[in-house]
Amino acid sequence: MATTQPFNVMTKPAGPFCNIDCSYCYYTEKTGLYPDTAKFRMPDEVLERYTRAHVAAQAAAGLNEVTFYWQGGEPTVLGIDFFRRALAVQAAHRPGGMTIRNAMQTNGTLIDADWAAFLAANGFLVGLSLDGPKALHDRYRRDRAGRPTHDAVLRGLGHLLDSGVETNILATVHSANVIKPKEVYRFLAGLGVPWLQFIPVVERSGASGRLSGPPQIDTDAAASVTRWSVSPAAYGKFLCDVFDLWHRRDVGRISVQHFDVMLGILLGGPASLCVFAEHCGGGLALEHNGDVYACDHYVYPEYRLGNLMRDDLGDLASAPAQRAFGAMKSGSLPRQCRECRFRRACHGGCPKHRFAVTRDGEAGLNYLCAAYRRFLAHAGPRLSEIAARVATGAPPQPPR
Repeated sequence: MATTQPFNVMTKPAGPFCNIDCSYCYYTEKTGLYPDTAKFRMPDEVLERYTRAHVAAQAAAGLNEVTFYWQGGEPTVLGIDFFRRALAVQAAHRPGGMTIRNAMQTNGTLIDADWAAFLAANGFLVGLSLDGPKALHDRYRRDRAGRPTHDAVLRGLGHLLDSGVETNILATVHSANVIKPKEVYRFLAGLGVPWLQFIPVVERSGASGRLSGPPQIDTDAAASVTRWSVSPAAYGKFLCDVFDLWHRRDVGRISVQHFDVMLGILLGGPASLCVFAEHCGGGLALEHNGDVYACDHYVYPEYRLGNLMRDDLGDLASAPAQRAFGAMKSGSLPRQCRECRFRRACHGGCPKHRFAVTRDGEAGLNYLCAAYRRFLAHAGPRLSEIAARVATGAPPQPPR
């Protein structure tokens, strides 16, 4: 086992299969990578090998805690019994003194009282996908029959809250809700969940209608952003408007991931979110059959590292190809980024979104650059004030 660095794994136990059909989803089309698979379900032998390898790799990196991240597709389609087996396997391979935690990202439509009780009893952290009020959420998040899902998600959230499950809300920001930042934030902030994430939708497609790959392997000049993607101007305004509302009333009460990441950087720490980290490579993706990819957003044949049924997971995490992938982020920054006053807060953003050009016509600028710069110029002084208070041990918001 070569690696001595900790890493995370975004695990897809049901592969790309999902019980709903979000228009903007970038992952369901990964079924095309497995044309001979009729039913996506992680076999017990893959679950066993993965669990043993993941625990061993983190122990070798000197960690006494490991988290299993279950995503999709939709992981709850596998049923509670799959996760009961996962917990049993974890218990069988847990070294003495190590803590094992579990986190799940779900669309929430299948969460009932039994699911919520199971998740609560076993200490799962649950991320729930919810894009705002009903009309905005249902614009793109519908089931396979075209029916809206908002009511089902709220029912699932109710079960989670009633059972005391630690829950955060992940809102994808798309062309429909990006123009309603105040409405989206007020709705989500009123649900009783103190942790919110806002993830911008940015995808391109070509003449075929299929989503484009990252610009490192798909250089189709004719590709354009999809109709559900955000524009940089709209997303920048969204972040600023949400920040203003949050700063006015919710500092210290509600955690907004984007703002927390920026505060952590101002306090001298590394970015806690890969999008804004200096390097990539610390978050692998594991498919249902054991295939390991460089990143959840780089599940393409060109970025397949191997298969953990044949290869050691730690070796894959530290393989030359993965080290090169991680270094690509800082090594490919255009001059405009290298000289930018906000570089430390952004580091060029996600490499998958670097398909724009700089003011000088140099390739490799992040599509959302203008949004990030607008937000940092707008919110930076107030974030710095909050960071200064936190650094002295004071509350993040002064008494009003």
